[in-house]
Amino acid sequence: MSVGPPVLRLEVEATDGPARAGVVHTPRGSFLTPVFMPVGTRGTIRAIGVDDLERLGAPVVLANTYHLMLRPGDDTVAALGGLHGFMDWSGHVLTDSGGYQVFSLGPKVTDEGAEFRSTYDGSRHTLTPESAVAIQQRLGADIQMVLDVCPSLPAPLEVVRAAVDRTAAWAARARAAHLPARLDGRTGQALFGIVQGGVDVALRRESAERTVALGFDGFGIGGLSVGEERAEMLPALAAALALLPPDQPRYLMGVGDPVSMVEAIALGVDMFDCVLPTRLARHGTILTAAGRINLRNQRFATDPEPLDPDCACPVCARWSRGYLRHLLQVQEVSAQRFCTIHNLHWLLRLVERTRTAIVAGELAALRTEVASHWR
Repeated sequence: MSVGPPVLRLEVEATDGPARAGVVHTPRGSFLTPVFMPVGTRGTIRAIGVDDLERLGAPVVLANTYHLMLRPGDDTVAALGGLHGFMDWSGHVLTDSGGYQVFSLGPKVTDEGAEFRSTYDGSRHTLTPESAVAIQQRLGADIQMVLDVCPSLPAPLEVVRAAVDRTAAWAARARAAHLPARLDGRTGQALFGIVQGGVDVALRRESAERTVALGFDGFGIGGLSVGEERAEMLPALAAALALLPPDQPRYLMGVGDPVSMVEAIALGVDMFDCVLPTRLARHGTILTAAGRINLRNQRFATDPEPLDPDCACPVCARWSRGYLRHLLQVQEVSAQRFCTIHNLHWLLRLVERTRTAIVAGELAALRTEVASHWR
């Protein structure tokens, strides 16, 4: 089934086994895959500005529907030009449906939707598949996600089964709500379905089949990296990927640790998002080619080396570990900015390296390298 006139197209340029290097084309332009999307929860990446993000070369950012619908409100964002005008951002924007945040609050869930209290003022709200579509249309993202049910793991089989069934039912409703604006040209937004199923391989396959049958522009794989071991995650991921169309983007939601990303790319994933690099940075944990380091450690107090001697980011080009540690210790706000710039640069470059390795047919060597430093 079709979701209406195509607004998004994946062009696969090279493969290395299941891994793909491609280009996603949208009405706004195009971006290369594999791609990592920094998380701009409230319309900004914490601790840095849009100008920093532009210099980092991030082609896509993720914004959070739950937070933006509450503060400042999706109508306010729409009045200020949608997220692109609101942020003054010319790159691509993907919005999640808000489901992950809502379900973390223990909402009252029915077949109709999820009722929850705002974390800001305690006010009551209900999010449905239809309202999630409408809110994301007002936010003006290039790619929006359907509302899904994301259980934390481990979870009883009946809980995961219920999540699969309700996610499929809600996906059909989201597709129906999205289609009228798509058909009459009022929106050029792409709509991605989401595959659930926990770590149960059979449920992952079933969810993938049901989601594909509805017809979407791309597919998110949700409900992973939510408490399970990587050894459990990868087989469930592979089971879903095997049934997703090869000519559409595949987005592993909420995964950003280097080993999991590289292993997922090897299985055929194209897109990622995660708060990991920015959250770690704000607490002084630094990503490097040799693994993560805790910059607050006393041993870095007089260290003249850059954060990562192999890194070409503007922070590593200018300041020492000792100086940056000092900024952290005295709680200078610039410390969070510098560490965030480095961590995002490092992870964006890692993903670029995977693309180069796929084109060269050398992804296996990169997998070995990353695994050796990020056990």
